[in-house]
Amino acid sequence: MRGRHADAYSMYKRGTRDYINAYDKEQVRSLNGVSKEIGNPSWKRSFLYILVASLASLLYGYHLGVINETLQSISNDLHFNGNTMAEGLVVSICLGGGFLGSTFSGLIVDRVGFRRAFQLCALPMIIGSSMSATAKNLWGMLLGRLFVGTGMGLGPTLAALYVTEVSPAYVRGTYGSFTQIATSLGLMSSLLIGFPAKETEGWWRICFWVSAVPAALLALFMQFSPESPHWLFKKGRAADAEAAFEKLLGGPYVKGAMAELLKSERGGEAETVKLSELLFGHHRKVVFIGSTLFALQQLSGINAVFFFSSTVFKSAGVSSQSANICVGIANFLGSFAALLLMDKLGRKVLLIGSFSGSCNGSSGSFS
Repeated sequence: MRGRHADAYSMYKRGTRDYINAYDKEQVRSLNGVSKEIGNPSWKRSFLYILVASLASLLYGYHLGVINETLQSISNDLHFNGNTMAEGLVVSICLGGGFLGSTFSGLIVDRVGFRRAFQLCALPMIIGSSMSATAKNLWGMLLGRLFVGTGMGLGPTLAALYVTEVSPAYVRGTYGSFTQIATSLGLMSSLLIGFPAKETEGWWRICFWVSAVPAALLALFMQFSPESPHWLFKKGRAADAEAAFEKLLGGPYVKGAMAELLKSERGGEAETVKLSELLFGHHRKVVFIGSTLFALQQLSGINAVFFFSSTVFKSAGVSSQSANICVGIANFLGSFAALLLMDKLGRKVLLIGSFSGSCNGSSGSFS
């Protein structure tokens, strides 16, 4: 194992050095000047690929909410109605699978790249959805939810990183909000599709079958999507990185994009940060703010709302359908506001605003 890692790393270093030698400082400066003269690349070139990657976030949101309206029907059909331990397991085992998926997401991307990682994310979701839809007992449902959770743990991280690395810089914040909007749409879709579950026998099975469709589309369309140029470059495949940039940005922008990539690689090598410096050095404030933000989102109880809002509203004498529609709309509006403001106001303002309320807090649960 160590030998293979060493070979891969040395190959990357050789490829990087060779490519850097092809451009001296004067050439890089001129390339940047050319990119400024011709303006920004068209957002349309990368737009479809952003939508494909966002399917992973849509599935994440859908599986967060699919159990909300259907849990009562599932417990009746699988004969564990009134068993709060079993109901809690059906919900929480998905989070356990998410922990496993997110733990290995970085290793998977580094080894096989984003395209294959997305397909590996879709596979357990297809299998898990099918197993849940055809479950005959509690154990079948638990195993299906565990598979689904593994894919959920991979999806949000992959989508966020991929969108960042394939987006033109001037719309990167806007495109980054697409993953949040997709999560909100997935959540809202699961609530709407689940409404007939309490009146229609076996409808909950259809709810799980539905989720297999976008997962299959994600696996299929990723086959035709470009790989991340950053990942290709790190693997010493500079020519493939140029081809990916041409597909994403257009021919006139390839050299400028490669020049920026070279500068970022040089900066990354010069500013290696140790874990101790993140915790105790001058980066500690940034780390503390980011970690506190995610902690407050989870402590706000947003996951409990997504999982059990139907039960909570029913016990309060409120129609679960009306209340869940309001939850979904509020969640979507928060994400849409981020879409409009991200590239205008900047990330710092949005981070401060997010402390006042978590519209989509669970999107960071497995990141």
